Amino acid sequence: MSDIPIKSIGNSVAVNGISSKNPSQQVSGSSFDDVINEAMSKVSEVQNNVDKAVNELAKGGDITSAILAVEKADMSFQLMVEIRNKLVSTYEEIMRMPV
Repeated sequence: MSDIPIKSIGNSVAVNGISSKNPSQQVSGSSFDDVINEAMSKVSEVQNNVDKAVNELAKGGDITSAILAVEKADMSFQLMVEIRNKLVSTYEEIMRMPV
């Protein structure tokens, strides 16, 4: 799922074992909600590409591109499901923590 950009973590890399970033500083960037929504839209876009590739195949198009599109969509969907499972598991663990 190479369509989702991965942000650089260069600012938080430790030099000689000492972090150059103050731990109390917030990293500027997208909110968690924005990141999840962007990832969901990318998965949806990949699914739409599959529909187009299958329609092209039905019209006599290239089978290779259709198979690649289907596999990419399958991997994207599996990744999204695994991320959802991890989020649910993390939420459940947090809810079990004593206050």
